[in-house]
Amino acid sequence: MHTYKAAALLSLVASFSDAADQPRPRGVGPDFAKFYKSPSTFTCISNPSINLPPSSINDDYCDCPDGSDEPGTSACAHLSPYSPSIQPPPNAAAASAASAVNSTLALPGYYCKNKGHKPAYIPFTHLNDGVCDYDICCDGSDEWSGVSGTKCENRCTSIGQEWRRLDEKKNLSFIAAKKKRTELVAEAKRMRDEMETWIREKKPEIEDLEKQVAHLEKERDEIERKDKSKVFKKSKEDGKGGTVGVLLELTKQRIGELRDALNRVVGERNGYLERTQELEDIMTRLEEDRNQDNPDPALFAAMGAWEGYKGKERTSHGDDAQERDLQDMMNGNDGIQWEDFETQTQPSDEEGDIEVLYRFEEYLPQPIKEWLDAQLRNIRLLLIQNGILSSKSSTSSTSSDPPESAALKAARERLSTVRNSLNDLTRERDTKTEDLSRDFGHEHVFQPMKGKCISADSGEYTYELCWLGGVTQIPKKGGMNNGMGRFERFDTVEVDGDVDAEGRGLGKGRRLALLYENGMQCWQGPQRSTVVVLGCAENEEVWKVTEEAKCEYRMEVGTPAACGFGDEVNRKEGDAGAGAGAGAGGKEEL
Repeated sequence: MHTYKAAALLSLVASFSDAADQPRPRGVGPDFAKFYKSPSTFTCISNPSINLPPSSINDDYCDCPDGSDEPGTSACAHLSPYSPSIQPPPNAAAASAASAVNSTLALPGYYCKNKGHKPAYIPFTHLNDGVCDYDICCDGSDEWSGVSGTKCENRCTSIGQEWRRLDEKKNLSFIAAKKKRTELVAEAKRMRDEMETWIREKKPEIEDLEKQVAHLEKERDEIERKDKSKVFKKSKEDGKGGTVGVLLELTKQRIGELRDALNRVVGERNGYLERTQELEDIMTRLEEDRNQDNPDPALFAAMGAWEGYKGKERTSHGDDAQERDLQDMMNGNDGIQWEDFETQTQPSDEEGDIEVLYRFEEYLPQPIKEWLDAQLRNIRLLLIQNGILSSKSSTSSTSSDPPESAALKAARERLSTVRNSLNDLTRERDTKTEDLSRDFGHEHVFQPMKGKCISADSGEYTYELCWLGGVTQIPKKGGMNNGMGRFERFDTVEVDGDVDAEGRGLGKGRRLALLYENGMQCWQGPQRSTVVVLGCAENEEVWKVTEEAKCEYRMEVGTPAACGFGDEVNRKEGDAGAGAGAGAGGKEEL
């Protein structure tokens, strides 16, 4: 009994073992093996109403509308959407019948086992085409029929080893890139904390400096007002005084000019008087010697004119006192005690120009003093209207202005020192405040990168990218640089690219992008602009530069800062590029 049960059990295990070890048809992957288990009948995968004998599998004839009966040949390759179009049915009945079946390929392709590497599917169109597609089928099984004598050796061992080496390197680089991004985020947080602390700590200092500036401005204005209302002693260095001192200098200068003119006029007068006296003497002698019998009519006319001249009233040339006064003025004795006024007139802090102007008459001779008393108000108004007295709005120094006092200079220096300190602090505060409110991406990851630049050569140009700054095209052979845009904002773009074995590339999916706009104007075109699409990478590197349209550029750039956006997709696409999913990328049509 026990012997029978044991034999039955062994028989059952053997049957399961045989079923498990039963080989799959050529080209069938493990995911589709269940459809090929029946030893008596094969049912088309997408058309279960169609049953075929197992001998129809891989007989190089397409029996199933979905091509599932030919997993290891290219007999159903025409069903691929990339194959030439199938001729349409000849009539409506045939078209109706065709629509009742599913003619979409049920299998993703020919399954390459690739032992020692990663399995992959290769398109049916590549089967037995005389080309060893080692990038997909490293075991060479895609050329099993040996068309035209093609023999593809199994290279999976070496290819697999190299792939694993690169994959490990890529994974380590990806881990390092993630770590660098974490460091960037930490650095951004540290920078922002420092800026916030600085702003908070400097706020009382800035407020105190603002109060100091306001106080020092009032102090300066008060000293300046007092200085403008003072008359200072004549300076030994430049001979100039205060406001009325300047007026005094101008008065002396004008009197000197008038004295010189008077000297010239008196000299000319004396000359005319001497010539007149000589002419009178000549006419007097002529009159005495005249011969009454001389009939010369010219002489009679001259004598008649002379008689008329003598009959006119003589103009007085002034008495001796007037002549003495005139001579004194010509000799510089104008009656004004200039030295006394310059050395003795020193007003107090409360005494201004107007009070000094009233005292000015004490040093004038009586005739001028009387005239000054009558015209004093008009002079005062004239001086004010012409900005000579107490012009608070005039702070610039001219050649006729009095020198600044030591007190005013010190007040200006104190104000300038405090104001410069305030300006430095406010500029730094405004810069930090702007940075705190600016968009630096998720977790402010781009803040530590602000202002840093990377570059790459491409063709005749070197392209320079400055993070959150500008993009520049630099000719290698000299010439003017072209601005390709200034940073405006962040965006995202959809990409469908590859990732190479080194991990460089954008892959597929949505990626972070930086938009640089308003660059240099193109000749008969728009302003230059650049879209910088970012991929996760350990190091900052410009991968590719293209001109998508006239003066519209696209940069593909790797940076650790992008690892927080679509990095897993990027990495998985990189894995697919070297292994299981590469069937879609082995040929350009796929």
